[in-house]
Amino acid sequence: MYAAVRRYEGVTDSAEAARLVNEGFVPLMRQVSGFVAYYWIDAGGGVMVSTSVFQDRAGAEESILRAAAFVRDNLASLLPNPPEVVAGEVVASA
Repeated sequence: MYAAVRRYEGVTDSAEAARLVNEGFVPLMRQVSGFVAYYWIDAGGGVMVSTSVFQDRAGAEESILRAAAFVRDNLASLLPNPPEVVAGEVVASA
């Protein structure tokens, strides 16, 4: 399995960001080949984190591209700063 984690700082409205992600982005993630799971986390203090899990590297990479496009097209005013992105192979899980 592979995962992509994106950390957003400076979120201006976490409730609205969560609504838009749930209604618009989650369905996009489910369409990506190898989809396993997606999580959108409100870490507080204007920080939100997303985690996408896929069966293979291609799915994780596709999620990064789709996330960038979705943020640009739908969340730019709510997520004004580029995310810190980390991706790689899942080497332990429970």
